[in-house]
Amino acid sequence: MSESETGTAVGIAGCGAMGLPMARCLRAAGVDVWGHDVRHIDEFGDFAPRMIMDAGAFAARCDIVLSVVRDSRQTEDLCFGGQGILRRADRPSLFVTCSTLSPRFVADLAQRMPADIDFADAPMSGAPYRAALGTLTFMVGGADGAVARLMPLMRVMGDGIHHLGPVGAGMTCKVLNNFVGVVGVVAVRKALASAQTLGLDRRRLLDVMRVSSGSTWYGDNIDAIDWSRQGYDPGNTIGIIEKDVKAYLDALDGGPGAFEAALLEELRLLEPLELEPGGPS
Repeated sequence: MSESETGTAVGIAGCGAMGLPMARCLRAAGVDVWGHDVRHIDEFGDFAPRMIMDAGAFAARCDIVLSVVRDSRQTEDLCFGGQGILRRADRPSLFVTCSTLSPRFVADLAQRMPADIDFADAPMSGAPYRAALGTLTFMVGGADGAVARLMPLMRVMGDGIHHLGPVGAGMTCKVLNNFVGVVGVVAVRKALASAQTLGLDRRRLLDVMRVSSGSTWYGDNIDAIDWSRQGYDPGNTIGIIEKDVKAYLDALDGGPGAFEAALLEELRLLEPLELEPGGPS
């Protein structure tokens, strides 16, 4: 894909663990892609020449913006707060949130979206290693016209694209998916801890689970997932998946039940994992 094929400039807002490999993937495919982030430009290595640090200049340069910021607060700031790319006279004509957010927040964002801006939600699954490979899974909500504009870009970055319905449908699917995924993280960590207590080789356990009913995305890919060995910290990826569970709960009425409360507590108790070398070659 080339700039002439997309016919537009694309912006990635939030060039962190997911956003930067997504931007690099688009650039490698010939897309006219630009990055924006609040961190210092020196942190972006060989992509630094494609970074636009001023929010106004970024908004004016990019016709399509994919937001990959951390949470609802950062999304609000990007759209209508201090950075405010959607309240400027020169602004993108398509805004896509790829972050994992509360479906309620996405619905509110849709209500406030300026009439001349198309809006879609397209959260993704796959972790940074799949972002770098261009094999992400996208869960998409939006009108057919907006999704049609987005589709060529998603085909570069992903190999599983699911248009699930109107705005919000993608995010609803994502928080449900992530809820199940977090259950898997906690279950695998507890199984590994129990294996060590019971004298079973943890690598052998992972090998067997990979081809048995205990197979999970987390356990199967524990050596490829960059955050798989983290303990809980509000600022790291384990902290982000805690936020994802809360986004799932925010979509429901009544708050967490006993299971969800216990899941959050177990997540917060996770210690860093020291795992023997090995794994699939």
